[in-house]
Amino acid sequence: MKRVHVAAAVIRDSAGKILIARRADTQHQGGLWEFPGGKVEADESVETALARELQEELGIVVGAARPLIKVRHDYPDKQVLLDVWDVSAFTGEPHGAEGQPLEWVAPRDLLNYEFPAANQPIVAAARLPSQYLVTPEDLETPALLRGIQKAIAGGIKLIVLRAPNGYDPKYRDLAVDAAGLCAGKAQLMIKGPFEWLGDFPSAGWHITAAQLRKYAEKGRPLPASRWLAASCHNAEELALAEQMGVDFVTLSPVELTQTHPDARPLGWEQAATLIEGFSKPVFLLGGIGPAELEKAWAAGAQGVAGIRAFWPDSLV
Repeated sequence: MKRVHVAAAVIRDSAGKILIARRADTQHQGGLWEFPGGKVEADESVETALARELQEELGIVVGAARPLIKVRHDYPDKQVLLDVWDVSAFTGEPHGAEGQPLEWVAPRDLLNYEFPAANQPIVAAARLPSQYLVTPEDLETPALLRGIQKAIAGGIKLIVLRAPNGYDPKYRDLAVDAAGLCAGKAQLMIKGPFEWLGDFPSAGWHITAAQLRKYAEKGRPLPASRWLAASCHNAEELALAEQMGVDFVTLSPVELTQTHPDARPLGWEQAATLIEGFSKPVFLLGGIGPAELEKAWAAGAQGVAGIRAFWPDSLV
């Protein structure tokens, strides 16, 4: 069965809302919502197909777009490759040129709409930022909380509270304080035992590679309304993350790092190859920062994650 190559768009307006369209009842996966786009013809580049489809379907001209995510999905009757781009500027007023209903939706509200199974990773990618802050270790609690507060004020929207020394009571207390700072401003991800899940209802969970190996076959421990992420370092762990049903992963180390000087780096080429075979958002981590964001997008990543490159206070 030949895989159908589709160019699709996450189109954002000036307020950050995202445009979605309802599929006609007569179409494959009819009646469900989708991100606008259409089939890439044999002689077309993805960018050309995207521009053509959005003009035909919505009457708009793309002004600025970048790669967001590629999703491979196998339905019983169809195999698709969704080549998704983030469209941040366009001209024209979007309208359903083919009679399809349209809606502008806040990213957090996308969960209230029913999408085809192949679109679920796109829903996650559309809701996630492009930068992921990992908090440093060896900081006293006041300094750590002050840094988190500064990072949020500086625009960071996704933070994982690192737990390098195990899951002790001190970390748990710190997580309570961090959750308070993040409330309504940023998404906090916690690293801890699943027994704590009910104690932090607003937090997502970032599991270790060891947890992934132990629990992947048991499936997702969280409802879809809560973020689930995993730390991955190779193809085997990415496969386990897929099995568990995580929303996104970190893939590391891309380059040599100060925190893990003995870890062998993947390099950009291998990182891109691993992302190519994985249909969920990926944050690249390890020796990189905001300066490598466009390079990460070109490699197929959601964005970049880091400690030193993102932390607002000097770690020296």
